[in-house]
Amino acid sequence: MYKTKEIATLVGVHPNTVRIYEKWCFISPVPRQANGYRIYSDTHLFQLMVARTLFQCEIVQGDIRKKARSIVYACGKENFAQAEKLTIDYLTNLEREYVHALSTTKIVEKWLKECPTVNTRTYSRKETAQLLDITSEVIRNWERNGLIAVPRLDNGNRAYGERELEQLRVIRSLRNAHYSINAILRLLKQIQQPSPNIVAILNTPTDEEDIVSVTDQLGKSLLEAIAGAKDTLALFHERTTFQ
Repeated sequence: MYKTKEIATLVGVHPNTVRIYEKWCFISPVPRQANGYRIYSDTHLFQLMVARTLFQCEIVQGDIRKKARSIVYACGKENFAQAEKLTIDYLTNLEREYVHALSTTKIVEKWLKECPTVNTRTYSRKETAQLLDITSEVIRNWERNGLIAVPRLDNGNRAYGERELEQLRVIRSLRNAHYSINAILRLLKQIQQPSPNIVAILNTPTDEEDIVSVTDQLGKSLLEAIAGAKDTLALFHERTTFQ
């Protein structure tokens, strides 16, 4: 049996975090002594270890954070078999996302090696959006964020040629793989370097970037999340072994 401070020390968190986790149902309801002090069991310790292991990596893109929370909630309800199954699914999803993120860099490499398509026809933003199966607002947002500069006709309207279409396809692929706007902008700025390391550029924020989020280091964050999922599975296996 453990007191709040004791179990917090074992897990490496502040005692208030333990209380919050109980409030959020990340752990089972904690019984109290006659004097009102909480008394935690080994089950609570295990639940806290699962939560801390999964939340070490602050992944926010897509449904990844939601999937991690679903594991913790199942564990907090003592549905350990379900929680373990959810962890296996979570790990599979993370590994799939990581492969997808890496494979998308191949699209960038192919784009760099190919000669620009020769075609004098231009398209409006609406036509371009239809060709790429995205909305005009998405393209406008990419332009506002500096991902692409589009030439204009004499009348002031933007003219999207094949060069712009190819660049937009690359941006679309990177966004679909959950790379952040900052990461893509960083890549486009550095892509003219001799033999650019695309993966490294996408995952290494520069000193000039004022705010860095986890999605600006997607590959690194996914690897950390994969390691956390594997560590969580090890916790479940260890618990089963010693039961």
